[in-house]
Amino acid sequence: MRSLATIGELLEGGIDTATPAATARDLLTIGEEVLEHWLQARGLKPTASKAEGFRLLGLHRQGARGDPSFNACRETCRELVYHYNLVTMEPGDSATAQRLAMMQLVASHIYYFVSGKMQSAQLGEFCCSSRDLRLKQAS
Repeated sequence: MRSLATIGELLEGGIDTATPAATARDLLTIGEEVLEHWLQARGLKPTASKAEGFRLLGLHRQGARGDPSFNACRETCRELVYHYNLVTMEPGDSATAQRLAMMQLVASHIYYFVSGKMQSAQLGEFCCSSRDLRLKQAS
């Protein structure tokens, strides 16, 4: 598993649209790794179980137990899965590059939410785009 800092650097870089399915899988894996960090920070062993066919959703379900505010990123995780399905089911579609860009944006959102939540337990009760937390990360 990559460090959160490494994941942040990967998400800031460009994406490879030449191999859509592999790139989509990498972005889905990044989402999983971010949630693994959340679980490990809470002293939990990340599950290998899937929810609705995806480990990302299983990890989210595990991470939300006992912390209702973590549900703030549930739909974001589902959106990452949605775009993954679009890319892998129709890799030659003219919208594939746009879908990969959206996956990168959504994976970044999960990253910012989780890394911010690790700094402030109240994150998710209002909005996960807290300016103060983003400024701390940029420093």
